[in-house]
Amino acid sequence: MWGRTMTWQVLLFISALSLRSVCGQVSYSIPEEMAKGSLVGNVVQDLGLDVKRLKARNARIYTRDSAEYIELNKDRGVLIIKERIDREALCGKTSPCALHFQIILENPMELYRVTVEIVDINDNAPSFKKSEMQFEISENALPGARFMLESALDPDVGINDLQNYSLKPTDHFNIKLHNQPDGNKNVEMVLQKPLDREVQDKLSLLLTAVDGGDPQLSGTVQIIITVLDANDNTPVFSQAVYKTTIPENARAGTVLLTVSATDADHGSNGHVTYSIMNGINGVSELFEIDEENGEVKLVSEVDYEQVKHYQIQIKAKDHGGLSDSSKIIVDVTDVNDNSPIINIISKSRTIPEDSPSNTVIAMIGVQDPDSYNNGHVQCTMTENIPFTIKSTSNDFFSLVTESVLDRETNSEFNITVTCSDEGVPSLSSSVTLAVHISDVNDNAPIFEKSSYEAYIKENNSPGLSIFSVKARDADWNQNARISYILEEGTINGVSVSSYVSVNSDSGVIHAVRSFDYEQIKNFQFRVKAQDGGSPPLSSDVTIKIHIQDQNDNAPQILYPVQTGVSQVAEMVPRSADVGYLVTKVVAVDVDSGQNAWLSYKLLKATDRALFEVGLQNGEIRTLRQVTDKDAVKQRLTVVVEDNGQPSRSATVNVNVAVADSFPEVLSEFSDFTQDKDYNDNLTFYLVLALAAVSFLFISCLVVIISVKVYRWRQSRIFYQSNLPVIPYYPPCYADAGGTGTLQHMYNYEVCMTTDSRKSDMKYVRPCSQSILSLDASATQTLQHVKENETNEEIGVQVSF
Repeated sequence: MWGRTMTWQVLLFISALSLRSVCGQVSYSIPEEMAKGSLVGNVVQDLGLDVKRLKARNARIYTRDSAEYIELNKDRGVLIIKERIDREALCGKTSPCALHFQIILENPMELYRVTVEIVDINDNAPSFKKSEMQFEISENALPGARFMLESALDPDVGINDLQNYSLKPTDHFNIKLHNQPDGNKNVEMVLQKPLDREVQDKLSLLLTAVDGGDPQLSGTVQIIITVLDANDNTPVFSQAVYKTTIPENARAGTVLLTVSATDADHGSNGHVTYSIMNGINGVSELFEIDEENGEVKLVSEVDYEQVKHYQIQIKAKDHGGLSDSSKIIVDVTDVNDNSPIINIISKSRTIPEDSPSNTVIAMIGVQDPDSYNNGHVQCTMTENIPFTIKSTSNDFFSLVTESVLDRETNSEFNITVTCSDEGVPSLSSSVTLAVHISDVNDNAPIFEKSSYEAYIKENNSPGLSIFSVKARDADWNQNARISYILEEGTINGVSVSSYVSVNSDSGVIHAVRSFDYEQIKNFQFRVKAQDGGSPPLSSDVTIKIHIQDQNDNAPQILYPVQTGVSQVAEMVPRSADVGYLVTKVVAVDVDSGQNAWLSYKLLKATDRALFEVGLQNGEIRTLRQVTDKDAVKQRLTVVVEDNGQPSRSATVNVNVAVADSFPEVLSEFSDFTQDKDYNDNLTFYLVLALAAVSFLFISCLVVIISVKVYRWRQSRIFYQSNLPVIPYYPPCYADAGGTGTLQHMYNYEVCMTTDSRKSDMKYVRPCSQSILSLDASATQTLQHVKENETNEEIGVQVSF
């Protein structure tokens, strides 16, 4: 026997299920009406869990309906009463009565089933619907006549339910109980002793209904019997039991069936009226019977999911007070009138894109109150997505990953789960789950080009922005944050970081130094793009920088050589014809391209009509025949200009002696070196001139004697004579750019006496001449040129 303060037992069993999502099951048994906070069971101990595990994995209770009578205390790991439980309100007459719920643990998801049986306590006394019952019984009723009494109602079940009736006093009547298949008890009042209206026209009896609880509870009803004159025939139903079926969606007013009873009496004693006797399961509120014709109708809607069968006790009574009873059994048939109910037990809003297959992202509970095929549910989901739905147990489904996820392809999925029953027509419900795919660093940065080339003009300012590289990363957020890094390397033995730098955020390449095209024309290096993932991914690209030439170098005069000590002059005989080659100005420009294209112009000249300069080759030639009127001393200023923008130039002074003999030259060129020093001490120059003339005279004597005696040594004596007259051999350069370098060497002899008028010059034809040329590969080769058939005349170089 159960009481409010009685102790209760816990019935526990745990079974490992074959399905991965259901990890265990436990059952408890508790009495109803327990106080709030009362202990139900220790799930930590019974399921083999621990308190820390409950807290860390967000343990919670999931119920299919919104009512929660039991809650989980995660601090103690026990189940306690949350709301007072009334077994009669929860389950009615259904036995056993149990609460079914699940304990859900997350990360990973686990499900434990819990069943709590609610045991009935005797908290309800039997009661009658009416406070009194009235009967009219004929005085000639024979002993054994039966009169159906209204049954008492007791919401309790089992031993606490209605057990027995007692009737007081028992002078004329006693009671007889009839057990029904559904467990109810019908009570009849049986006449034991004939009535005598003349002795007693009314009887008052007390009917008591008692249950079997402890303590025993009871209810009473007053029975008032009016004794009538004789009515010796009782109504008789055509069937002892009537059976019918009705669909649960039948509308109010639907006729179930018509019952009939006959009475052999005549007149008012033979007139039969019908009525419903019992009120169990709300029968009197759901059904009604026509008193006259016995037609049974549906008054209100029935629900198969609540009550599947109804038993209606009916009575037929004549005016004489005699009656008969019968029973109508109504079977309610199921109709597919309930759509599946979908409950999200647990779900993950975000999952990483590298999640393996069969990763659980949501657990779904589905309930359909209908029966058989109408309550059998199948769930499907959106097609062509990397997810699938699996049934883990009855009414539970798991949404899991089916294939590889890629956030860069799809970063979010709206998954629609549709659950349909197998009824006709089928009913369905849908729910949409939004799942976000979190990024994983699985994509390396990719440059927009496989390689880069850029151009920068020389003489740039350090820190100048050359250009920028750009890489893209298909990942997101920190995994797509790109940093640009200059990879280690050397250029001509020097670290690449001393040439360029790269902005780590923007990828802009900056020049660290000023470049010189003449030193380096191009170089290459590598830049790495690295993302901010963990671990980081990277890629690199080759960058080639071309230095563009600027006109930053002026032409350099190679010949004639300008010195501050002596004056060099080119000698032109007065017999020179038009176009006579006086000399050639040789210049180079270390720039390249058009910046190195040189042009030659005659800037100033003693006689502009006598000489011209080749625009491209720098050759100085005579424009006309030299005459005796032309001055011996001719001074030309030649400007050499490149083709750059803006152009640069250099000038050179060329001294030309127009004379047939050396003494004539000597007399005229004594002041060549004085052009810039007119204010010097005159005495110094006179003494210097006298010394020079004396030295020249002695030198000429030595030369003449040497020529006569040792002709084969004439050149050696000439070189060692320390005379002011010296031969000057210009360097031989190849004319690579059309700028006009001197391509021939000329040999000559000078014979002089003390008499300047008798000095003569011997012109020697060039023998096998050597030309030194510089080919494109910077390799010097020596070419031999055949002896020219014609003699070429050149000027004499005189040094004072």
